[in-house]
Amino acid sequence: MKTIGIYICTGKYNIFWKDFFQSSEKYFLNLSEYEKHYFVFTDADKIEFENKKNVHKIYQKQLKWPYITLDRFSIFQKARQQLEEMDYIYFFNGNMLFVDKVGQELLPTASYPLVMVKHPGFFDKERSTYTYETDPKSLASIQIDEGISYFMGGLNGGMTQDYLSLIDTLEKNIKTDKKNNLMAIWHDESHLNRYAIDHQDKIKVLDPSYGYPEDWDLPFSPKIIIRNKNKYGGHDFLRKKNNWFARSIKRLIKW
Repeated sequence: MKTIGIYICTGKYNIFWKDFFQSSEKYFLNLSEYEKHYFVFTDADKIEFENKKNVHKIYQKQLKWPYITLDRFSIFQKARQQLEEMDYIYFFNGNMLFVDKVGQELLPTASYPLVMVKHPGFFDKERSTYTYETDPKSLASIQIDEGISYFMGGLNGGMTQDYLSLIDTLEKNIKTDKKNNLMAIWHDESHLNRYAIDHQDKIKVLDPSYGYPEDWDLPFSPKIIIRNKNKYGGHDFLRKKNNWFARSIKRLIKW
């Protein structure tokens, strides 16, 4: 039995990789029947632990934001052949960190072959507050009478074939939107939430313990935290943006 984590750390996000790897090795599925592999998509010349047999470095050039997140499903396809050899696939955002034991509760099941995490900003909010894409021309569009939960884009996974189907569908939908000069409000996360509605009977839902923002006060015990980017230079520094570009879009972006 094998499990796999997909991890993107282009730009200066590679500063998070060492801690992520060490925390995963310490806390995630530390059972003999699981073999963890890490596929690291990065533009770094070198990364920590790249000589370990379960660490696979794949070159990915730095893309301007938001394309490094919007196009992540296309990026995953670079490792398609290797992914197909795994039993489970997970995507972890670059600034995630395990802080407590995470075991088989994170695994999909035959009944629920996909795994998603409730967004920590919306887990206790009314449906009317969810920031779904609403433009009917977008393939990420969600109508007012749809949706039960809002899922975060930073951690999701599933059984290999089910997750590869998700990758294929969302890659296709995002490319179609781009051809039509459309971009969903929260990029890949918006498309993920559309997919969740269309496949809600397949999803194992996890609470925000598995996507707990650092320094927040939530009624959950954190298992995986989302590290505060402001402590590491902020979004602009981590994305290698120049000051002009940062100023020009600052008004349009919220964390």
